[in-house]
Amino acid sequence: MKTGSLFEAVKDEANRADPYPLYARLRETPVSRQDDGTYVVSTHAAITSLLHDPRISSETLPPSERPRTGNPVSDWIINPLKNRVTNSHRPFIFRDPPDHDTLRMAVMGQFTHQRVHAMRDRAHVLVADLLDKQSHATSLDLVCDVAYPLPVTVICEMLGVPPEDEPKFHGWATQLASALEPDNLGDEEARAANITTFDEIATYMGGLIKEKRRHPQDDMLSGLSGTPGADAPQMGEYDLIASAILLLVAGHETTVNLIANSMLALVRHPDILARLAEEPHLAPRLVEEMLRFDPPVHFRTRRALSAIDIAGTTIPQDADIVLLLASGNRDPAVFRDPDRFDPDRPDIRHFGFGGGLHYCAGAPLARFEAEAALVALAQRLIHPRLVDDPPPYRPGAALRGPKHLRLAIDGVAPRR
Repeated sequence: MKTGSLFEAVKDEANRADPYPLYARLRETPVSRQDDGTYVVSTHAAITSLLHDPRISSETLPPSERPRTGNPVSDWIINPLKNRVTNSHRPFIFRDPPDHDTLRMAVMGQFTHQRVHAMRDRAHVLVADLLDKQSHATSLDLVCDVAYPLPVTVICEMLGVPPEDEPKFHGWATQLASALEPDNLGDEEARAANITTFDEIATYMGGLIKEKRRHPQDDMLSGLSGTPGADAPQMGEYDLIASAILLLVAGHETTVNLIANSMLALVRHPDILARLAEEPHLAPRLVEEMLRFDPPVHFRTRRALSAIDIAGTTIPQDADIVLLLASGNRDPAVFRDPDRFDPDRPDIRHFGFGGGLHYCAGAPLARFEAEAALVALAQRLIHPRLVDDPPPYRPGAALRGPKHLRLAIDGVAPRR
């Protein structure tokens, strides 16, 4: 296979279960031009350099263009206005400074120590409750039964989303997460579906924000809405809606993959799973190694604002760039025996939460949710075995994780 077509192979669903051999081949040329003109960056050093380079932009989403309806009022007045608003108020992971910095500061101001600490304790209770529901089971789908319901409940409670509304978000979040996939950016049908979904969730969030302003509570949406006592800068209405959508979608989609990928690795390494059950203090190091070994996000896209000379290659201005984060995590120039899952690794550095300006705002949440889930699963699932190995994967190559992770078990032990 030619170097220029390797990234196409990465995106191919046939390679979803194990893209790492392809990453190894891509690392032979740290910055490789693909046949479509995209530049794929695959080594730890080159990725690190570009994550901190002001000459690359995160504003990679194509212009919003709502499909024509045949209604002159919608086509000539309403939809052009909606497109203008959408294009001007993207979620902050798709924004550059100074807008990115202002919006991120507002959001980070809501991740207070008290709020995060309380939710850490709450995560253990939620995991225990989920496993209690499986007390008589001889099998379970780790994704549907634990990895999805835990983080969606956590982020909904933190944001202040009513519990009865949680089911609405599964389809919305799955659709919007596809915006990270490069092929979907140029696919008219996928873009139309994303716009429709965005409008639906934006309408919902707009109504919820109004309710928070009328009846503020101790939650992140109330704080971001500019209610009395809010510590962070106040956002405009459209940026607030976009940020709320980002927090809801990113706040659980990546954590689902982190928990599922972790449990898959642990069941494949039963010695480490048994050790975690007896040594729960191992969990933080294990999660860090998992973020290196098989992270929930495998790559992010960027755009060159000017020509960039790096690793013997010149990336031209306006070129599309792929930062292949999961490849950098297994770079043998940085990690000894990089394809080995080893929570005792002495220096665990990773791109599991990205890096630079766009380092994941919800990293503390993801860490403690994964720790709580994995310790409980290790201690309470009796002899878990994979039903399918490899399991079926979600369609996306960027946001990569099992669609289902079916485990046969000999039972669920009581709470410790």
